[in-house]
Amino acid sequence: MSEYAGRNVLVTGAASGIGRLLALRIAAEGAHVILWDVNSRGMQDVQREIVAAGGRASAYGCNLADRREIAAVAARTLQECSRVDILVNNAGIVSGKTLLDASDEDILRTFDVNALALFWTTRAFLPAMVARDAGHIVTIASAAGVVGTSRLVDYCASKHAAVGFDEALRLELRRQGSAVKTTVVCPFYISTGMFAGVKTRFRFLLPILDPDYVVGRIVHAVRRDRRRLLLPRFVYATWLVRILPIPVFDALMELFGINKSMDDFTGRTAHVAERMESPRIAAGGGRDTPAR
Repeated sequence: MSEYAGRNVLVTGAASGIGRLLALRIAAEGAHVILWDVNSRGMQDVQREIVAAGGRASAYGCNLADRREIAAVAARTLQECSRVDILVNNAGIVSGKTLLDASDEDILRTFDVNALALFWTTRAFLPAMVARDAGHIVTIASAAGVVGTSRLVDYCASKHAAVGFDEALRLELRRQGSAVKTTVVCPFYISTGMFAGVKTRFRFLLPILDPDYVVGRIVHAVRRDRRRLLLPRFVYATWLVRILPIPVFDALMELFGINKSMDDFTGRTAHVAERMESPRIAAGGGRDTPAR
């Protein structure tokens, strides 16, 4: 089991949404939570909330779309926190545009954050895990990594990559005889604001998920070393219907409203991410530590 108490748990995209809730929940479990995000103000708010509740949190500004910055911040994290026991690759972005409406920059940014960042963060922290023969890599993917839909071509492709990343890494570690664990999480739309405006046709089968419920399931799944978590359970049916002829499969995607789910998408209001003056804000057990 991957217990949290006394562990160093790094959460990317920790300033808002599922990342924020995961950081708060894991800190409450007794972990020292290491926050990574490009949004310095939001990240400091989360850190203060954890510390005020008596928990421990360190915060590092990091642009997950920048490979060199990931490497530099990872080096500082290891220097100052000594190790990362559980890495939660949570950061993700969505443009919600059709393939032809999305700019080159939109597509590159989607893959940089949703897919390539998984490689750079994992390559930074996995060697020490392998050396200790202990650790856990968690990939927050999406149901969009299991089935595609319109207005999410870049997002679905990046999340398919995330699912493939986890599967191949799991098998690679197995081949090496490593005790390092992996978990991939594929939820349907979550009501965090990231997918504001999306709709579902059959709520009893594919509900828009409550963030607290999703976080609770993720925290439990990682603790129990579950290899895969799909939410809701109906998403598992995707693999079964893939054996059907493609016209039938596509018709089912229309019937269940999946291919129309993004028609009224608005998304979270864009914000200008602030860069941190210091790459490390604070660390502590119940008190703030001055930035260095």
